[in-house]
Amino acid sequence: MIIINNFIEYKALEGKVIGTSGWHTIDQAQIDRFAEATLDYQWIHTDKEKAEREGPFKSTIAHGYLTLSLIPYLWKQIAEVKNVKMEINYGIENFKFGQAVPVDSDVKLQATVKSVTDLRGTIKVMVEAKLLIKDCSKPAYVGDVIFLYHFI
Repeated sequence: MIIINNFIEYKALEGKVIGTSGWHTIDQAQIDRFAEATLDYQWIHTDKEKAEREGPFKSTIAHGYLTLSLIPYLWKQIAEVKNVKMEINYGIENFKFGQAVPVDSDVKLQATVKSVTDLRGTIKVMVEAKLLIKDCSKPAYVGDVIFLYHFI
């Protein structure tokens, strides 16, 4: 894990792959909880028998937005940003889902700091987020997440 204490240290990471998280298994229980939370019960996610019988992946798959929602959890395994009084998830840009994530897959996040900008005391950081799937050459997604930091 990398520790970032201030704007200068963040700026020094610009353009660099700063690390990957640990592996996280997405099981059916997590998929079902996400379906319940979002009211998205599409059978490809929640009906194991139908997915095995009729689905293109022969199993249920994680919701794309479930995989996206793992970014804050996995990001905290890559970087610890200290000396902040507030951190805001500001936005996402240029996101593409490139590969379905079958149930019981192990995934991990790879993060690259693309840009660090001081906006009159608010630090805007764009990080390329790439979700890797164990034993799969194609990532589940690639896109940019934007964080705002107010350092102490």
